[in-house]
Amino acid sequence: MSQVPPALPSELLEDKAPSVTAPGVAHDAPDKPAPAGLARRAARVNEWMRRYSWAVAMTVAIVITVGGLVILESGRMRIAAEYETALDAKGATAQLSMLAADIATLVADERGFALDPAAVFQTHFRDTASRAQRTLASLDAYYRRIGDDTALASFAQVRTAAVDEIAQGSARFAAPSQGAAANSTPSTARANTLALPPPDTSVTLDAALALLRLNEDQRAQHALDASRADQRISTLCVGALCALNIVLFLLLFRNLGIQLDKQARVQKALITQQEELDQLVFARTRQLEALAWHLQSVSENEKTELARELHDELGSILTASKMDVAWVRGKLRDAEPAMADKLTRALGNLDQGIALKRRIIEDMRPTVLANFGLVTALRSLADEAAQRNGWSLELALPEEDVKLGEAVEIALFRVAQEGLTNAAKYAHASGIRVALALDDETVSLAIRDDGIGIRPQDLKRTQTHGLVGMRQRVSARGGRFEIERASPRGTIISVSMPRERSTGQGDPAIDMTPLA
Repeated sequence: MSQVPPALPSELLEDKAPSVTAPGVAHDAPDKPAPAGLARRAARVNEWMRRYSWAVAMTVAIVITVGGLVILESGRMRIAAEYETALDAKGATAQLSMLAADIATLVADERGFALDPAAVFQTHFRDTASRAQRTLASLDAYYRRIGDDTALASFAQVRTAAVDEIAQGSARFAAPSQGAAANSTPSTARANTLALPPPDTSVTLDAALALLRLNEDQRAQHALDASRADQRISTLCVGALCALNIVLFLLLFRNLGIQLDKQARVQKALITQQEELDQLVFARTRQLEALAWHLQSVSENEKTELARELHDELGSILTASKMDVAWVRGKLRDAEPAMADKLTRALGNLDQGIALKRRIIEDMRPTVLANFGLVTALRSLADEAAQRNGWSLELALPEEDVKLGEAVEIALFRVAQEGLTNAAKYAHASGIRVALALDDETVSLAIRDDGIGIRPQDLKRTQTHGLVGMRQRVSARGGRFEIERASPRGTIISVSMPRERSTGQGDPAIDMTPLA
């Protein structure tokens, strides 16, 4: 007999029938899932539903919405086509009525002309015939477009009869013009009237046109009925889709409520971590500012040393070379004029090299700043930029130079230098204004041009190294840097810095403590 697992309940032991097996043959009872396995599977299903039920509901809602939009769009297209059919049918009915009126007018003109051969009947007949032919062409195109063979055959007969009527009338109007129409007598008019076709022809044509109008009215009514039915179907579809989406969104919001509760608990833990990270970021930002100022100081020192080397070494070499070339040119001026011309050109090149050397030295370490102070350096820099770019210049500088400290003066001079360079490269300005103001605690520098103005997207770009450099120089000294678009045009650069750093003189200490 098969052995019963000890985990089975006593009820199953009582209901379980004994199994008889042949000697020597092992016969096991059918395997049944253990209750623990069922619980685990149920737990996995519940967990999956808890995590992904919103995704399933959203997917179903999207599928239903897209399907509903497709159904509604197809219904809209059918309704539009049916309305277009109804409008075309109404238009055809109007054209058929107008054609019947034109044919009646043609017959009346013929009879009037038979009684009184006046030119007004002939002119009116031609105008009406031309309008009737245009109507016939439009109706023929309409019946060919809709593909109604029966209506097209009926209209073909009407068109043939109408064309024949127009042709016969034109022949009757042409006949009197070739004879003595002006000498017609009442007996002649009576004879012409009797020669006209009997009214039965016009009656038959009117009956055919009335039948075609009736068919078009029925076509328009059928299209309108079909469009109303499609509208009702579309309304029902919209109602059903809205109901399904409401149910799905209720399930989705229920799940979202559970998720939001969980996220609220997680957010509390994240807030604590965020505060710690903010403190670390603030500390590292201060370290980076100090490092940036240190690097700028090192860069300025290197520029000063390089400028000194260029002035002392390269300057003396270029000057000595110029003197030697000038001496040789003086010796060869009469004996070798061609060589003297070459040496004259070499002297010009040396002069350009000396000027380039001076300009490089001034850019790296302006001597006017070191010798005369910030006010004179700003005035010289602005005058040179205005002359080079053809600007009108307005200066608002103190009358006398003031001593602000080497670091502050260099920072303000570099900001002004970069601002004028940007105005020359990008602003397309015609005038510029440079202002410097001081009080007991701060110094302010403002540069304004009347160019095209900086764009808002340029203020957010991180690749603008000039703006980043100016901002970093000012912030490293504890100042405030602003750049904005002026009204109605132009750009304004504003800098405000303390005359002395609050942390003391010299470079700030750099804390290189590793991140926690």
